[in-house]
Amino acid sequence: MAETAREFARGWQLLKHRGPSQIQFWFIALAIGIAAGFAAVLFRSGITFLQRTLYGVDDITMLHSFATTLDWFIVLLIPMAGGIAVGLILHHFTPDGRVRSVADVIEGAAINDGRVERKAGLASVAASMITLGTGGSTGREGPVVHLAALISTWISNWIRADGITGRDLLGCAVAAAVSASFNAPIAGALFAMEVILRHFALHAFAPIVIASAAGTVINRLVFGDVAEFALPGGTALEFYLELPAYLILGLVCGLVAVVLMRSVFWADDFETRLQQKLGLPHWARPAVAGAVLGVTAIAFPHIIGVGYETTSRALTGQLLLHEAMVFAVIKVFAVAVTMAGRMGGGIFSPSLMIGALTGLAFGLIATGLFPNVSGQHTLYALAGMGAVAAAVLGAPISTTLIVFELTGDWQTGLAVMVSVSMSTALASRLVDRSFFLTQLERRGVHLAAGPQAYLLAMFRVAQVMRPWDDPTAPSEDRAWELIDQGIYLDANATLETAMPMFDRASVVFIPVVALRGEGQAPELRGALFHVDALKAYNRALAATAAEEHS
Repeated sequence: MAETAREFARGWQLLKHRGPSQIQFWFIALAIGIAAGFAAVLFRSGITFLQRTLYGVDDITMLHSFATTLDWFIVLLIPMAGGIAVGLILHHFTPDGRVRSVADVIEGAAINDGRVERKAGLASVAASMITLGTGGSTGREGPVVHLAALISTWISNWIRADGITGRDLLGCAVAAAVSASFNAPIAGALFAMEVILRHFALHAFAPIVIASAAGTVINRLVFGDVAEFALPGGTALEFYLELPAYLILGLVCGLVAVVLMRSVFWADDFETRLQQKLGLPHWARPAVAGAVLGVTAIAFPHIIGVGYETTSRALTGQLLLHEAMVFAVIKVFAVAVTMAGRMGGGIFSPSLMIGALTGLAFGLIATGLFPNVSGQHTLYALAGMGAVAAAVLGAPISTTLIVFELTGDWQTGLAVMVSVSMSTALASRLVDRSFFLTQLERRGVHLAAGPQAYLLAMFRVAQVMRPWDDPTAPSEDRAWELIDQGIYLDANATLETAMPMFDRASVVFIPVVALRGEGQAPELRGALFHVDALKAYNRALAATAAEEHS
């Protein structure tokens, strides 16, 4: 009884001292959720406006079919004009002509206290809207996530939030944006934690759920509470007998996801080399990509935009086997051209479409070979959609749930779960865990291996070194001896560079210098001691672990 009383008293003190601030934070999360939800809806409306204006289509869900009735030069010129506009925007408002995406949001969460670039981010959102409105073959969810991150960045800067609070607010904004895009509150909340924050800390769960619910309400107020897909179901016997087939489908989808991701990276490298060889300006690269897309769309209009019409046709079994296979191959090509051409948009919607086409093709073959023990081939399409998307995003939990929320069928959820488990297990071993983390690895940002890999890059040597006027600093003579041996660090270097140097040189400290012009001796700034570097690294690891388990 006494123990119970003490626990009650402790709980009351916690509520008394932290309760008001926590409730205030929940209201901020709610406000961010509403703002991000409206931002997602407005972004979607902007794409719809551009498509209706430029293509002249009334029902954008039938854009692919409508494009077949247009003159060929219209289909060609619209993405070319979009590419020129995107190129000019990125040339003037970004330092490198690159669209900011989900990968940059993940980097912001891990390294930049939950903040993203504002000027380049706004330019990227505008570029993505133009890309999708003019026929670019990407998705809207990636730009929406970055738009939500911009909102949370503004709020974090306004309230001067620390790293933990900034990351929590970022998670709230992303959850609301995803929920508003898919009408999927559970998946939105888990996506923010699984993909962006990359932890499931309890302190972040409540505000993220509040924001996710707010985003869902905004979606339902505008579009109604309507399920995206309704599928016919097979009998229970057929379904359970088919589970081994869904395991095989998962492996196939894992390979397809790897092909999609590597195609984008290969195309990016190829177009970069070609741009350098031809001397093309940065603004011309999206224009060339738009021209290639326009030529492709003349024969295959299904590559235009997000691709929900073709995805719906695959999920309802309205495509033949050869159509599903050809459309999937052409879509991979179009996605690679769009993203490598530095246009805009995300990869989630294309992965849904390619997965649905892959699943449908697999299902048509499976049900044709084993008709007596096979159910609906459309269920394979839905499982394939989830499996490819999960492997690309590296998000098996939220992807499984988002498909479950889109259908409301637990058997569908089980089929997707089986396929997703195999696809993510295979794909994560062939790339750096996901498309986004592989993008970051290609830029030299090592998040895939976890905090123990990327935390070192967060500390500049100048922050940890001991200046020469420190009583514990080494002698300058010893420092110059090491410099003569080539053992020194630039003041702008990070611990990521310093720690391997300590291992190779087996020294207690490394001189820190400011490099001058060619032929001039470096200027001594201080000394980085191995023990100081280890202490800073251990403190960062402890803080990260405390945040992830609080």
